[in-house]
Amino acid sequence: METEGKPIQCKAAVCRRAGEALKIEEVIVAPPRSKEVRIKIICTALCHSDIIVWKLEEAPGGYFPRIFGHEAIGIVESLGENVNEVKKGDVVIPTFIPDCRECKDCLSEKSNLCSKFPFSISPWMPRDGTSRLSNPEGEVLYHFINVSSFSEYAVVDIAHITKIDPSVPPNKACLLSCGVATGVGAACKTAKVEAGSTVAIFGIGAIGLAVAEGARLCGATRIIGVDLNPDKFEIGTFKFQSFLIGRSLESQISSTQVNVIISLVR
Repeated sequence: METEGKPIQCKAAVCRRAGEALKIEEVIVAPPRSKEVRIKIICTALCHSDIIVWKLEEAPGGYFPRIFGHEAIGIVESLGENVNEVKKGDVVIPTFIPDCRECKDCLSEKSNLCSKFPFSISPWMPRDGTSRLSNPEGEVLYHFINVSSFSEYAVVDIAHITKIDPSVPPNKACLLSCGVATGVGAACKTAKVEAGSTVAIFGIGAIGLAVAEGARLCGATRIIGVDLNPDKFEIGTFKFQSFLIGRSLESQISSTQVNVIISLVR
């Protein structure tokens, strides 16, 4: 059935109150407007940012009912007017940090914080301050950081869409939408890790592992993982030349390095 230009009724995980369990409900996803695309979500992940805002009863949370989710991958189902960057059928990832491709910050190598669409945890679409989400009874549902991927379909502004290689497995590609980009970017863009350097990473979760990969890509010759959770040791051994959990593995690195790391942890 042709859906272009028409509302789509589908299923989504809807949160109706702060901290309350999400429920699968029927929702209506409106057609995209100018500079927007509607995508069919094929894989989405849970980010800790979703959990943080899910718990909040006041701003930047407090907007309910809401569809969370932002770490995802999808296929372009339809286009609004004035969209030339992608076409129907393209595989894309939504990104909560926009790239308008026009302002001085987006065109600069020194910043990725768009000045045309400043980041906010807004419940609305960024250009017109309205929602594309509702339930069959007409109740407005709120967006989450420009994505709302806990739905079978989502309308996303083109400034928050990046086309990717369709051969990348979806369960891995969706992590590029937030966690991996955050970690790799922290090493490559923010810390600007230099070839031959030694890097210490505090916290070996998904983002910490992505930081390690970013450091490796930059040419770091030694990467030290630091975490208080002993269960992280086996997870991290394939990324780190040295690994420190609390003080249990101090013998694996020099006493000088241990003192520096522990002083920073404190």
